[in-house]
Amino acid sequence: MKVYFLGTGTSQGIPVIGSNHSVCLSNDLKDKRLRVSVWIHDENNSIVIDCGPDFRQQMLTSKCQKVDAILFTHEHADHTAGMDDIRPFNFKQGPIPIYAHDRVLKNLEKRFDYIFETENKYPGAPSIQSNEVVNNKPFSIGSFQVIPINVLHGNLQVFGYRIGDFAYLTDVKTVEPSEIEKLKGVKVLVVNALREEPHHSHFNLQEALDFVTLIQPEIAYFTHISHILGFHDEVQKKLPKNVFLAYDNLEISI
Repeated sequence: MKVYFLGTGTSQGIPVIGSNHSVCLSNDLKDKRLRVSVWIHDENNSIVIDCGPDFRQQMLTSKCQKVDAILFTHEHADHTAGMDDIRPFNFKQGPIPIYAHDRVLKNLEKRFDYIFETENKYPGAPSIQSNEVVNNKPFSIGSFQVIPINVLHGNLQVFGYRIGDFAYLTDVKTVEPSEIEKLKGVKVLVVNALREEPHHSHFNLQEALDFVTLIQPEIAYFTHISHILGFHDEVQKKLPKNVFLAYDNLEISI
């Protein structure tokens, strides 16, 4: 199984529009971050977690040819705003299954009503098949076995996902012990690390490091990174040997 980091930035991305922050002005490609998303695939299966406003660009850059399903963590725009750009996959494959909490499905149906329309639907509109994700109910997508991980983003419920030895959690602030148990034994953990200063709804760097110590994966990658965290290469030097800042277009094998 391979994991391709389509985007590793926050809701504004890096560089931030109009910003003169030194990280936003960096020429290092590792300091340029699209909105957060990953593509998980093997020779038979291809799924994407979150479909943000950079989805089209991410699909072109990654050369992704097929999407069997899209898993949504939550409804915020940086995780959902690219839904209209699934159309080329629809034309090749037909409707794409999407998986999300019932609250998120209702939110998407309101915001993208033309996609969910069942009568007199515009012929060129995207097509999806809705699937509700329920905590403590694993599900399958092809040969991938998916375990939902229920976490909190401030006060908002968010789903992370474990697929085999890989777990992906973004926009996390608190995790209950029962959900931590679902992550035990995972080999590769991806989790958000926004900045060094505390934040009301995201792990900061120290909280992310503490979470890695708690879960004890073989290797961990940090994502959903703000420009305020600092230059990629400088931050990386401060991290433990098995912890890495993810960056756009990084691909790892599991």
